[in-house]
Amino acid sequence: MKEIQSLLRVFQSQKMAAILLLGFSSGLPFALTDDSFRAWMTRAQLDLNTIGWFSLVTLPYSLKFLWSPFLDRFVPPALGRRRGWMALSQVGLFFVILAIAVQMAMIVNQEAASRSLSLQLLALTALGIAFLSATQDIAIDAYRADILEPREMGAGASLTILGYRIALLLTGWIAFNLADRLTWHWVYGLMAFLMLVGLCVSFWAPEPIHRDRPPETLEQAVAQPFLEFFRRKGWQYAVLTLLFIILFKLGDAMVAKMAVPFLGGKGLDFADATIGNIRQGMGLIATIVGTLAGGAFLSQLGINRSLWMFGGLQAISNLGYFALAVVGKSYLALVLAVNLENFCGGLGTAGFLGFLMSLCNPRFSATQFALLSSLMAIGRDFLAGPASGELAQRLTQAPLQSIPILSGTAQPGWALFFLITLVAAVPGLALLPFFAPWNGEPNHNFNSSNEDNFD
Repeated sequence: MKEIQSLLRVFQSQKMAAILLLGFSSGLPFALTDDSFRAWMTRAQLDLNTIGWFSLVTLPYSLKFLWSPFLDRFVPPALGRRRGWMALSQVGLFFVILAIAVQMAMIVNQEAASRSLSLQLLALTALGIAFLSATQDIAIDAYRADILEPREMGAGASLTILGYRIALLLTGWIAFNLADRLTWHWVYGLMAFLMLVGLCVSFWAPEPIHRDRPPETLEQAVAQPFLEFFRRKGWQYAVLTLLFIILFKLGDAMVAKMAVPFLGGKGLDFADATIGNIRQGMGLIATIVGTLAGGAFLSQLGINRSLWMFGGLQAISNLGYFALAVVGKSYLALVLAVNLENFCGGLGTAGFLGFLMSLCNPRFSATQFALLSSLMAIGRDFLAGPASGELAQRLTQAPLQSIPILSGTAQPGWALFFLITLVAAVPGLALLPFFAPWNGEPNHNFNSSNEDNFD
């Protein structure tokens, strides 16, 4: 009983409420360059190659470690080192999301042959959203790492993902349904005003207590976080850890990049409202359940065992989409595939986020978490995005019915694509015995007395 009461106190604190709402603020702009953006491109009759390559507009998520030292070193004139940067990026996101809504309205009224310049400008605006969103994430991730106690890591990870998924609900289920009535550019305009929620939270959230001295020069802010991480972990172990971060969610990311085109006009031709109701609506509930279950199991199992169990389930869940490609346009199969993939994805993300937070030294939390999450984004955006688009384009146009496992399938190209995503998950799982053994737990050994030796 005392353990339950202690857990409830953790979830009821002001900082946990702030972390939940900041997770929402983090998820909103990302989703607007993700599923919702791909749904608009599908309805605008862009081909799969273009949709896949447009995934590169999210490259700032992979490169945010390059400017994260500035957020560790410099403090805005108001709200402090973390909340000040959050507020500045949120104001920028409000205006840039409004700008992309205007561009989308213009493009849909243009002939396909005359869209080239407009699409280039659209890509730059989407890149601006990703840059500001990545900057917001740097500040939010650092805030979370600074303010949470070790016993609160599991709860913090769960609430972050819960808030994030609520944002996906608004930009997914609700947005997809609104798009059938208002069109996508009006939906984007409405979503811009929701960024003001995050701005209000930046003013309201409690300020972290900084127990460690922040970097005093930009040189320290750039060099020390990387040197501290590699010296603390050891070069060989650190490189192996970074490689694992890139690969752990690769198969899951390939499914996520092509799920909407597969379910929509490039595959099964479900309506936007149906995709929104099932993938973004019901799927959100499955993700929330998976996320909360992941946070609870993480506290009981520990990080290493969680990575093994959640990673395996995350990979196997891709078979749900394979089954959907085999049977064709079936609402029951759609519900089962989406809920399985979202539940297991929630488990995997909760465990993985807890793992990333545990690797960060509080003194350099902004830069170190940015580095680690950037590597995750490399697998998601730089590898999975273009590769999944090119692969899906080739497979859906190839005559594959002669392959025994694909004979009689409704969508043989897509079926083979989802089998390949399962194989893509294997390298990340194969690295687990080397740095996350089943019966061990990582020892991070933050030693502030040694950090000054990097000056």
